Amino acid sequence: MPPLSPDGPGATPAAVRAPSVVTALRSAGCVFPEDEAELILSTARTPDEAATMVSRRAAGVPLEHVLGWAEFHGLRVTLEPGVFVPRRRTEFLVDEAVALAPGASLVVDLCCGSGAVGAALAAALGGPELHACDIDPAAVRCARRNVAPFDGRVHQGDLFSALPGVLRGRVDLLAANVPYVPTGEVGLLPAEARDHEPLTALDGGADGLDLVRRVAAEGPRWLARGGCLLVETGEHQAAAAVGIFTDAGLTARQAVPEEGWAHVVVGVKP
Repeated sequence: MPPLSPDGPGATPAAVRAPSVVTALRSAGCVFPEDEAELILSTARTPDEAATMVSRRAAGVPLEHVLGWAEFHGLRVTLEPGVFVPRRRTEFLVDEAVALAPGASLVVDLCCGSGAVGAALAAALGGPELHACDIDPAAVRCARRNVAPFDGRVHQGDLFSALPGVLRGRVDLLAANVPYVPTGEVGLLPAEARDHEPLTALDGGADGLDLVRRVAAEGPRWLARGGCLLVETGEHQAAAAVGIFTDAGLTARQAVPEEGWAHVVVGVKP
């Protein structure tokens, strides 16, 4: 990585200048070095912190982990190292959920990761009762910080076993951004995901639909009548996921934006 500052007489070793940051990030292979440099320099509190952030990013750490936050659906979501980074395509799941159930009063964010989906739903819906859960302790810590402004509660455990039993049969909106990468394809993911995000947030089993099956099998028992379940899938899994939802007794369909960059399966409890 090129040095971040000149070492000549009078130079401050910790000084970090925008052009040198851009050069360092470009040399490390970052696709948008100017944008990333601006984010790093606006987030860092000191030149030394900026230099450390640039070094971590150049070493392949996801930008969001370097910054300590990610932008999602208009919110700044706090992130810790090792926590799944919310993808911008998942904003479509939030939009679909809000359009389907604008009056939802009880929302559950299953496999919540950082809690980005739950926080975004709470913000868009005007403060429903919000519960979120994840199996990963680091994710639960992050989610608690991110849903706190909405009085959300976060539970640690495996899917529905983590939720309070009192919610059964009452959930208006159940968002489950489950892992859906087939096990054999995890190794093909970008190194940023492969090396820095938990395997439990990526690996969806042999065909990528193991967690979709589990959520569909139990989800209807937690939904209120007319309640909605939404999951994100890959393009080639969506039709199978619709079948899984239908077999579970839900009225199911696939939702895709015009640009085709996201695939969400929606199920409604009759």
